[in-house]
Amino acid sequence: MKKLLIGFGVLLVLLIAAALIVPALIPVDVYKREIIAVMEGATGRKARIGGDVKFSILPRAEFVAGKVSLGNAKGGQAKTMMSLDRLTVRVGIFPLLTGNLEIDALVAERLLINLEVDKGGRPNWQFGAAGKPAPAKPEDVNPAGAPWLAGLKLGDVRLVDSRISYTDMKSGARHVVDGVNLKLSLPSLARPMRAEGSVVWNKEKLTLTAVVSNPNAVLAGKTTELDISLKSAPLAFSFKGRASAGKEIAVGGRIKLDVPSVRKLAAWAGTPLNAPGQGLGPLKISGELDMLGKVVAFRKAKFSLDAIEGTGELSFDRRGRKPFIKAAAKLGRLDLNPYLPPDKAASAKPRAGNAGPGDWSDDPIDLSALDKLDAALELTVAGLLIRKIKIGESNLKVTLRNGILVTDLTKMAFYGGVGKARVTTRGGRGVPVLSLNATLTKFKANPFMRDAMNLDRVEGTANVKVRINTRGRSQREMIQALAGEGKVTFLDGAIKGINLGAMVRNIKSAFLGSDASQTQKTDFSEMGGSFQIRRGILTNNDLLLKSPLLRLTGKGKVDLPKRWIDYRIEPKLVASTTGQGGAAGAIGISVPVNIKGPWHDIGYSPDLGAMLGDLAKQPEKVLDSLKGLIPGLGGSSDSGSGDTTSPTEKPSSSPLDVLRGLFGR
Repeated sequence: MKKLLIGFGVLLVLLIAAALIVPALIPVDVYKREIIAVMEGATGRKARIGGDVKFSILPRAEFVAGKVSLGNAKGGQAKTMMSLDRLTVRVGIFPLLTGNLEIDALVAERLLINLEVDKGGRPNWQFGAAGKPAPAKPEDVNPAGAPWLAGLKLGDVRLVDSRISYTDMKSGARHVVDGVNLKLSLPSLARPMRAEGSVVWNKEKLTLTAVVSNPNAVLAGKTTELDISLKSAPLAFSFKGRASAGKEIAVGGRIKLDVPSVRKLAAWAGTPLNAPGQGLGPLKISGELDMLGKVVAFRKAKFSLDAIEGTGELSFDRRGRKPFIKAAAKLGRLDLNPYLPPDKAASAKPRAGNAGPGDWSDDPIDLSALDKLDAALELTVAGLLIRKIKIGESNLKVTLRNGILVTDLTKMAFYGGVGKARVTTRGGRGVPVLSLNATLTKFKANPFMRDAMNLDRVEGTANVKVRINTRGRSQREMIQALAGEGKVTFLDGAIKGINLGAMVRNIKSAFLGSDASQTQKTDFSEMGGSFQIRRGILTNNDLLLKSPLLRLTGKGKVDLPKRWIDYRIEPKLVASTTGQGGAAGAIGISVPVNIKGPWHDIGYSPDLGAMLGDLAKQPEKVLDSLKGLIPGLGGSSDSGSGDTTSPTEKPSSSPLDVLRGLFGR
């Protein structure tokens, strides 16, 4: 771009120089040909002045040329690189004689600039007959040292109804800035310079206003005040502060950004967002900006995106091999649902080979962007909502280095309990890798499982320790590769949908009642066990439940990829309601229960064959132990809620008869 500006500067100087030549006695066609020859010699391109040329010297030097054009580079798509309908230059003669340049008018009407990059990557703004840029002169490199700038004044300097296009034949990219109207005024280098105008890009008008309070300070590498504003339908931006152009550009001041819709802004900029969800709407940002060379800092920031509000600080350092971002933010309640894809679990239909409603996603997971930069972030949120999962006040620290993202959750209010976790994600160009170490203490199990898995089966206070890892290019692949281990403990709760205590009294009422899943439950003082996961299959062999009247053990598997459970529990009656600390008092009667089916429709069925086999071995001992626990046995007159024997029914004289009545047979 610098070479482009130099090229046009040379062209402008040549035109101005031609305007200062006094051709009073020379025919117009003669110096017209001379001007064209100079343009072609300097650029190596075909030049043309197709309109009238007017020149006068008094009272002001004035040059007017119509239909001026400069040819394009060889192989270019456009016929010309530059063309304009009319150029008017008017310069003060007497100031020029004293070494001051006063441009009363410099007006380019319908200026068309076609910038192109060919398939070999060479831009058409490389001038010169051999296709090389012309060598820069010292005054071009350091224009502040040019003595004629000291008295520079600009009067009527305008671009009228112009257009700039950019075409990259190698990538196929094309951009057009149309409707360019710009006005520049500069009474002197010691007074403010003002620029205002507008352009049309992608069918949206963008207006610009800029004021530089002391242009002399800019040329001398010192600090000056700036006031810049950009306005359009997709965005409004303002900056008010200071700037200097020494060895490194330095900028500082307050910025404001107002975007009605982030998605519409991205589409207008030519990079539509394919992000899921309905979020990324209104965005507002304000704060203090400080920039020195390749380091940018944004402090005392306030921002809002959709319903999210927060404060924070941000720095961006481009001095290293990769950009480095450091940030700290405090947010209110953070609802992530507007930024997530629709929950397919609610609408998916059963398909062959899956577990019914709800399934894992095959959408690709691409984490290659993690290798593009390094970062250190710290975030505090008042609350977090992910799908239905509700998390309270939380603090987390995030570090990203060499494509490895480490998220440390140092504090988390979680369903009445607290949690800590570390999540490590490896992105880069390979297969995404994920690992999790987490501890959750004293949280309420039922609302969490209901929100996270749509399961309403367990109540109680839970403690969880888990360590898992996986890898995959989609959610399904990650579930299939899941591995790890953990331990879960529930205290003072219940299993909903089944009453194991009532089961030993009457299997029919415990399992087959139409409202059993809503009304039945098994209370417990403690329930828990450990698990291992291999290739997405969770295995547990040490489940233990302690309840006032029974003990329960269990083992089985949960097929996470297929969302299927195959589990077996074995409850045993306890001869006393006291003493829940172990298996003491278990009388031996057992009614194994098979729990099997897809997550959305788990089925429970008793293993009557195994139960009757145990009873056949020692029926008298079992019945003696049951006396006092179950009404109706051993002549008891208690008519408790679990009794299935009618008050008028005669006691059975045979143990087998009693058992038949006990199980509703």
